[in-house]
Amino acid sequence: MKKSLMLLAGLALATTAANAQEVTPATPKTEVEVRDNGTVKTTTITGKTNVGAALENTKDAAGNVARKSARAAKRAAKKTANLAERGAKKTKRAVKKGSQEASSAVKEGTQKLEQKTE
Repeated sequence: MKKSLMLLAGLALATTAANAQEVTPATPKTEVEVRDNGTVKTTTITGKTNVGAALENTKDAAGNVARKSARAAKRAAKKTANLAERGAKKTKRAVKKGSQEASSAVKEGTQKLEQKTE
């Protein structure tokens, strides 16, 4: 719970920072710098900035966490169902065996009483 809360807080922070950045993959940004000696340096920025990359990594990590927790919950549910089914089978067998033993004991007792009365 604590990790997921911190992950959500980080995601909110990264989302805010990503919305504030100027560079998006569809619109590259070109910077022209004129140096003191008269030469011109042109820089074109395309792709993600550090904040954008961090945002995507955070989103991927959140998806991985959700996927892993869903898989763990599914496995736990299967294990619980399997254990409950096995317990029910054991109980059913025990009840059946107990009723058979009781039935045979009643039969033996009835036979003994019949022999005594003869």
